[in-house]
Amino acid sequence: MSDIAAPGRREATKQANRTAILVAAREVFADLGYGAATVRDIVRRTDLATGTFYNYFPDKEAVFRALLEESARETRELVRAARRQATDLDGFVREGYRAYFGYLASDRTLFEMLRRNAGTIRALFDTPALGAGTDELEADLRAGIESGVVPPHDARYMAAAMVGAGFEIAVRMLDSDPPDVEGAVEFAASLFVGGLSNPTH
Repeated sequence: MSDIAAPGRREATKQANRTAILVAAREVFADLGYGAATVRDIVRRTDLATGTFYNYFPDKEAVFRALLEESARETRELVRAARRQATDLDGFVREGYRAYFGYLASDRTLFEMLRRNAGTIRALFDTPALGAGTDELEADLRAGIESGVVPPHDARYMAAAMVGAGFEIAVRMLDSDPPDVEGAVEFAASLFVGGLSNPTH
C-alpha cells in the first residue's frame, strides 16, 4: 500500500516545492526588482535548500519567465472570454482592456512585480507566452471582422498595436496608487475604437 502511495506523495511534494519557489520569487521580484534579485534571495523566502531550487529552475531568469507565462496564460483566458462576449466594436475593445487592466491591478504582488520590472518584461516580449496574446488577439479580430462586429482592417498590425499600447498603458496605470483601471480602459478604448471605426487597409 505504501509503495503505491509513494509516487503520489513524491509528485505532491514536487508540486509544493515548485509552487513555494514561484510564490517566493514573485515577492522577491516585486520587492527588489529582477536586476537586484538573486536565487539566494528567493530561496531564503522558502523552507527549501538552495540545491532544491536548481531541481526546478536553472537560474532566476527561468523562474521569472515561468511567472510571466503563468500570469500571461491567466490574463489571456480572461481577456479572450471578455472579447468573445462582445456584440459590438466598443464592447470588443473596452471589455477586453477592462479584463486585462483589472487583472493586473487586482493582485498587489503581481502589480508590484510588473511595475518594478517593466523593462525586463519588454525585453521578453518575443517569448511564446507573451507572443501568444498577440496571436490570439489577431485571431479574435479576424473572427470579429467575419461576424461583422469589427470593421475590416489589417488584423496583424492592429493586434500588435493593441497589445503593445495596452502594455505601455498598463505600466503607466500601475504608477498610480491605487491604479486607475477605468481611466486606462477609457483611454485605450477611445484610441482603438476610433482607429477601428476609421480603418485604413
